[in-house]
Amino acid sequence: MSETVSEPILEVRDLHVSIADEPDVQIVKGVDLTVRAGEVHALMGPNGSGKSTLANAIAGSPAYVIDSGQVLFHGEDITELAPDARGRLGMFLSFQYPTPIPGVTMVNLLRMAIKARRGEEPSARDFLSELRETLQTLRMDEDFARRYVNDGFSGGEKKRAEILQLGMLKPELAMLDETDSGLDVDALRTVAEGVNALHHPGMGILLITHYQRILNYITPDRVHVLFDGRIVRSGGAQLAHEIESGGYDPILQELGIAVAAAAS
Repeated sequence: MSETVSEPILEVRDLHVSIADEPDVQIVKGVDLTVRAGEVHALMGPNGSGKSTLANAIAGSPAYVIDSGQVLFHGEDITELAPDARGRLGMFLSFQYPTPIPGVTMVNLLRMAIKARRGEEPSARDFLSELRETLQTLRMDEDFARRYVNDGFSGGEKKRAEILQLGMLKPELAMLDETDSGLDVDALRTVAEGVNALHHPGMGILLITHYQRILNYITPDRVHVLFDGRIVRSGGAQLAHEIESGGYDPILQELGIAVAAAAS
């Protein structure tokens, strides 16, 4: 009996993306990508290859312009949809460099975000119950949620705050932009364990990273290599190990040979 294939959560079709302030600078140059429920996709590539731009464009960031192509969420074309509307649909993007918000506690941020996501504010009792349950799942102290958002946080704490938001908002698509950036080994393991604890069969994950090390803790179903705005190779988890052992050069050299052959 054949396995049932879940419907795509995210479909990116021939996407081309430029910088809003520099429309002549195209960063993403024709990306096709499909993420289904329960899948973990790792997007890897050298600095400047377009990984963060792709994630931000999918999330609807006004800093970028979609020149052509489509972004579909559960089959619905959301290419022109505002970022807050995408968030309400069930998209989540963690930031590579989370911004401090002095004077706003994590608790207040989470309550406002949940109200925006669900269209109504949960009761104080329900919210606190859900918060405590999520903190327990992530093995975080309750005092953490009373602190001002990212104010005086270490790199690891900022990333844990993002994972707490992920746990409370319960998105269907989680895009994690270099969650491992700047983390030591212990912080990396803690954050990765949090992602694993929150991942469920109804959630798709797009994990953006330079390095294979976080994939020692979060096992991807698919790995994609992005270079110069294009996905040049896709494969299983083994592809990440190839990159770890040999770097990106062998893959890019293969690409150069293919391009030269096609041009001749």
